[in-house]
Amino acid sequence: MSHVNKLEAFTLPLTVGGTRVDVSGLHRGGTGTPLVFLHGFGSTKEDYADVVHQEQLADRPVLAYDAPGCGASTCSDLGAVSVPFLVTVAEQVLRARQIDRFHVIGHSMGGLTALLLADGDPGRVASFTDIEGNLAPEDCFLSRQIFTHADDDPDAFLARFAERVGGSRFHGGALYASSLPHKVRAGAVRAIFESMVDLSEHGKLLDRFLGLPVPKTFMYGEQNNTLSYLPALAEGGVDLAEISHCAHFPMYSNPPQMWARIAGLVTQADGS
Repeated sequence: MSHVNKLEAFTLPLTVGGTRVDVSGLHRGGTGTPLVFLHGFGSTKEDYADVVHQEQLADRPVLAYDAPGCGASTCSDLGAVSVPFLVTVAEQVLRARQIDRFHVIGHSMGGLTALLLADGDPGRVASFTDIEGNLAPEDCFLSRQIFTHADDDPDAFLARFAERVGGSRFHGGALYASSLPHKVRAGAVRAIFESMVDLSEHGKLLDRFLGLPVPKTFMYGEQNNTLSYLPALAEGGVDLAEISHCAHFPMYSNPPQMWARIAGLVTQADGS
């Protein structure tokens, strides 16, 4: 099997602020500007493994990895895994994989991580596909539950969180919720969620996203087309990608449309 349609697994040991992390990732060699995928809370790198089936993205280098505390990545202190921590992890992974300039695709928590990463050094980013990454307080419909449904027992919180999400009316919710206990460690939830809420309320995220001097798409599900800031994004020249038959999880509900929009932005940004 050639590199075009195969992702190779790797493990990368890191130390982040005194915390030991072992990152589990997937990569593919190739030519051109690499694609870097950052998954959302409770998801894993495999959300993007179907990149190998996208003809428009063939031959491009690919990097996807599990955030510490998620999937197969481990962390010696789960309570340290905040969004700023994840940004530092991303910087170290990119350095270790010798990736300088890249197209970034981030979903939810990964979209927020990608925004802070890009804001720190916009010149590295060839394009940014933001799949419902946090831009405003209204985006904390999942993460804010760490306050609205507080529980001192991390395992109990995660179990009830999964029950609430699984019983919602949104596309993909039940599929997402069913795998949560297998994809995220309960001890990592609080710091991640608290930092997501704090950044969404105080981080001026919408301004930072609009200010990025890079080609960018904001992707959202049809069920979330009432997000208050969509007009501001359109006025700011952001490409809006509404995914039909979908809520917060296009990779579960409508992957063909998701991939088509990702490939469209990447090829347009590269001028091909």
